[in-house]
Amino acid sequence: MTADPLPGDFFRFADALTDDERAVVAKVREFLAKEVAPVALEHWTKAEFPHHLIPGFAALDIAALPYEGLDGPAARRRLVGFVSMEIAHTDPSMNSFFGIHNGLAMGSIDLCGSAEQRERWLPAMARMEKIGAFGLTEPHGGSDVARGLETTARRSGSGPDAEWVIDGEKRWIGNGTFADLVVVWARDVADDSVKGFVVHQDNPGMTTTKMENKIALRTVQNADIVLRGCRVPEEDRLQGAHSFADTNKVLRRTRGGVAWGSTGTMMAAYELALAYAQEREQFGRPIAGFQLVQDLLVRMLGNITASLGMAVRLAEMQEAGEARDEHAALAKEFCTSKMRETVAAAREVVGGNGIVLDYGVGKFFADAEALYSFEGTKQINTLVVGRAITGQSAFV
Repeated sequence: MTADPLPGDFFRFADALTDDERAVVAKVREFLAKEVAPVALEHWTKAEFPHHLIPGFAALDIAALPYEGLDGPAARRRLVGFVSMEIAHTDPSMNSFFGIHNGLAMGSIDLCGSAEQRERWLPAMARMEKIGAFGLTEPHGGSDVARGLETTARRSGSGPDAEWVIDGEKRWIGNGTFADLVVVWARDVADDSVKGFVVHQDNPGMTTTKMENKIALRTVQNADIVLRGCRVPEEDRLQGAHSFADTNKVLRRTRGGVAWGSTGTMMAAYELALAYAQEREQFGRPIAGFQLVQDLLVRMLGNITASLGMAVRLAEMQEAGEARDEHAALAKEFCTSKMRETVAAAREVVGGNGIVLDYGVGKFFADAEALYSFEGTKQINTLVVGRAITGQSAFV
C-alpha cells in the first residue's frame, strides 16, 4: 500500500519519496481518515483533546522517525515533513500536538541531553508512553524571550545530589495540561545563562491551568504553568544546554516543521474550496466556471506549490547539515504568510458557508492564525533573514 500525492501537490513533490516512505505516508493517511477525521471537529468545537487517539498514533511508529537509533536509522527529513503535512491536512490541532511532543520536547532532549538522558527519556517518548511539552514562552516574553527570560533557576547544593530551584511562569504551553514531562527553559541566576530542565507533571511546585476561549487550534491543550520553588534534580538538567543558542538549535529544526504544517493546512483549505466550487451553482452553472473563482483557486495552488517546494528544499538542506537560522526563518515566514492568504481565499470561494464549521474551510481558516504567530512572528523571522542577507541587525 502506497499513497498517491495529495490533490494539492500539483507538481507531485511526493513522487520523490521512496516506496517504503510512501508506505509510511499511506499508513498515516489511513489512520487519519478512519480515526482522526471523524472526531476532529467535535473535539475542536468542545476544545477537548481526544486522548483515545494517542495509542493509535503510537502504533504508527512515527514519533521515532527523526531520531537516529530509536527505531533504526533516522528517516529522511523529507519523509518527516510529508508526515507532518498529512496530519495537518486532516487536523492542524493534532499536528501541533504531535509536533510539540515529537519536535520540541523530544528535539530538546535529543539535541541538548546527554547520552544517558536520551536513553532515559526518548524511547518511552517515541513509543508515546510519555508525552512531552516545551516550556519557553512566558506571559511577558514572546519574541524577546532570549534576552528577557524571567523564569529563574537557582542551584542548591553541589555534586550529583544537587538540585535546582525553579521559579517563574510559562504561557501557551501546548500539551501542558497533560504532558508527562515538560522541558522548561530558565535563566541561571548565577551567571544569566539559559538552561533546560525536564520537569515532571507531578513535580511539587509546578501547577498547570488550561487556557480557555481560543479561536484557533482549540483541540490543543495550551496551559499556563506556574513554578514556585519547583525543585528539579541535577540529573534532570539537560546537560548540553548552556545558552539560548542551544535552545535555538531546537527552534531551527521545528520552524521547518511549521512550514510543512502550514502547507498541509492551506492544501486542505484549497481542496475543500475546489470541491465546493465544482458543486455549488449560481446563475445556472457551477461557480468553478467563473473566471474570478478560478483566479482565486489558481493563486491558492501557486501558494501551496511554492511553499511545498521551499519545505522540501529546506529538508534537503537540513539533511546535508547546510540549513542555518535564516533558512528556517524564511520558510516559516513565507509558508505561514502564504497559508494565511490561501485560507482566506478558500473562505472567499465558499462564501458565507465559509464561516460555518460544517463546510470545513472555517476550521482551517481559524487554525491558520495560530500557525502564523507561533515559532517566531512574521516580523521576527523577517529580521532574522534580513540580518543574514545584509549583515546588519535591525533588532532593537
